[in-house]
Amino acid sequence: MEEMEEELKCPVCGSFYREPIILPCSHNLCQACARNILVQTPESESPQSRRASGSGVSDYDYLDLDKMSLYSEADSGYGSYGGFASAPTTPCQKSPNGVRVFPPAMPPPPTHLSPALAPVPRNSCITCPQCHRSLILDDRGLRGFPKNRVLEGVIDRYQQSKAAALKCQLCEKAPKEATVMCEQCDVFYCDPCRLRCHPPRGPLAKHRLVPPAQGRVSRRLSPRKVSTCTDHELENHSMYCVQCKMPVCYQCLEEGKHSSHEVKALGAMWKLHKSQLSQALNGLSDRAKEAKEFLVQLRTMVQQIQENSVEFEACLVAQCDALIDALNRRKAQLLARVNKEHEHKLKVVRDQISHCTVKLRQTTGLMEYCLEVIKENDPSGFLQISDALIRRVHLTEDQWGKGTLTPRMTTDFDLSLDNSPLLQSIHQLDFVQVKASSPVPATPILQLEECCTHNNSATLSWKQPPLSTVAADGYILELDDGSGGQFREVYVGKETMCTVDGLHFNSTYNARVKAFNKTGVSPYSKTLVLQTSEGCNFETQSASYSQLVDIKKLLAVAWFAFDPGSAHSDIIFSNDNLTVTCSSYDDRVVLGKTGFSKGVHYWELTIDRYDNHPDPAFGVARIDVMKDMMLGKDDKAWAMYVDNNRSWFMHNNSHTNRTEGGITKGATIGVLLDLNRKTLTFFVNNEQQGPIAFENVEGLFFPAVSLNRNVQVTLHTGLPVPDFYSSRASIA
Repeated sequence: MEEMEEELKCPVCGSFYREPIILPCSHNLCQACARNILVQTPESESPQSRRASGSGVSDYDYLDLDKMSLYSEADSGYGSYGGFASAPTTPCQKSPNGVRVFPPAMPPPPTHLSPALAPVPRNSCITCPQCHRSLILDDRGLRGFPKNRVLEGVIDRYQQSKAAALKCQLCEKAPKEATVMCEQCDVFYCDPCRLRCHPPRGPLAKHRLVPPAQGRVSRRLSPRKVSTCTDHELENHSMYCVQCKMPVCYQCLEEGKHSSHEVKALGAMWKLHKSQLSQALNGLSDRAKEAKEFLVQLRTMVQQIQENSVEFEACLVAQCDALIDALNRRKAQLLARVNKEHEHKLKVVRDQISHCTVKLRQTTGLMEYCLEVIKENDPSGFLQISDALIRRVHLTEDQWGKGTLTPRMTTDFDLSLDNSPLLQSIHQLDFVQVKASSPVPATPILQLEECCTHNNSATLSWKQPPLSTVAADGYILELDDGSGGQFREVYVGKETMCTVDGLHFNSTYNARVKAFNKTGVSPYSKTLVLQTSEGCNFETQSASYSQLVDIKKLLAVAWFAFDPGSAHSDIIFSNDNLTVTCSSYDDRVVLGKTGFSKGVHYWELTIDRYDNHPDPAFGVARIDVMKDMMLGKDDKAWAMYVDNNRSWFMHNNSHTNRTEGGITKGATIGVLLDLNRKTLTFFVNNEQQGPIAFENVEGLFFPAVSLNRNVQVTLHTGLPVPDFYSSRASIA
């Protein structure tokens, strides 16, 4: 019932109605408030003058609102009589309910009569503070308005229901429930506060204490009266005038203005209007129920919007962070290539400096020796050695003339970073507008942080936008042919991640995805550019090995790390699984993550730690190789084991090809697996170690290492084969 309270309050004073009267516009006012907002009108607009001129049609005459502007939505908060020069300007105020009211131009004269009986100023006008309709009162004044006894009864019941929860007005902290009310003090007391603040002695002994419910009602309401006729105050209503839509008494029917009107029994019309009001309330109740459900939906939307906003922001931050991480990783890779090129150039130039220095020292020595020989005066002795010296001088001169004085390396770096496509993509990075009401699914979003390439395979991941409300039945992934050709479908299904194998090495693929449901398909996602590992498989069909081929353009350059999942439990990993050592004194095996069955592949391992002269082994192995013994002890591995002085090749525990030259800390071991020629070759510090280690190797091989706790190695992948191996690519 608390929601009804605003209906029970006067729009002028903001309190519960006291002796409410009904205006012709059907709105209610307290009788005292109605008197307070009366305004006196000019004499020429009085009801008597209007009836005398034949223009009066009612006991209550509404003013011409075109002439009178007591309220305007465009004004500045003031109302005035715009049509009368004698009317003073009257400020417009607001009641506690927020409704504009118009106080009288001057205070009413003092009177000792009740508001109902006190005389009103002559030619008074009243304006409804709710609908702002104005009317001029007749000689009866406010007595001409009927009293709303029904509203009084509703207010009585409402206040009695609220009285049960009345609290003490003098408790300092948590108010207790009131037990009595003093009619003279108009204060509610609990028992402790009554004994302390209102003792029954002295002048307070004569005060009347009543129960809270009775006191709340009796302090402001007079006894209920039966509704009487406004024209005949001594007569009760007995009939209902259908034309005027108001209750009337029998005198109104006999001698009043309702004598010729259609009337009906008061009780019958009462029941009829109650039935009509009930039916109207049923429709309004349905609308109120729908409104409550709609409010629940809106509140749920507020929570969903907040949750989706947090998820969307997190998704955006994650996507941007993934882009930044990918750029940093690529930056590190590019810097590594620059550093490698830098070291390579320095090594070539320093080697040429060393070679040239030795050659120059030898040439200078020969020149000085020849000058001393020329100084000799013995002709026969001179002629004995002159021919040999002349040949040596010419030979030395020829050696200087074969490009020896030409730098083998340029100072320029033949590297150029093309970042314009990436910058353009960053500038074009924007949100895709998604219509939640669209019957087709929203455009999928490629998750860049999970998309990657590995050798000649590509893994792509995608998801629906966070705010998408249309479900997708599946997705269609498309790739082009790696040469900018047409797209083709490579996956159709419900999964949001797919790995595509068998792509070309050193190729650029464009990938896109779209969603579909029973209604149709979504637009394509943004195109993602993928780059497979550099190079391609070295396969020849009609070409003969007798031809000289450029192997560096035909090699598969693969990037991989050690595999913790298949390694022995004693192996210790670090540096993103690129560095390994062991916790045991016995040899343990670890494999690489990538297996090879075609092409030419080369990788290196640097010796980070080498204590007590152990003999680690390097090579390739099957996936099911024994992990608790030295590499090459079984028939699943092909390896070279090496100590600080020499090395051996080993397969199936057979040791062959002892070769002088060992390893120390900082040494580099190179492994070249040429599956096109079916050979396995090893290198130590960029020099081939012995002959070709193994031939006729076929099948699937994984890079492999065995070591104990005295050794630590780091893996380097994605490397081209050594230059001298390329120069030997002519095979008879």
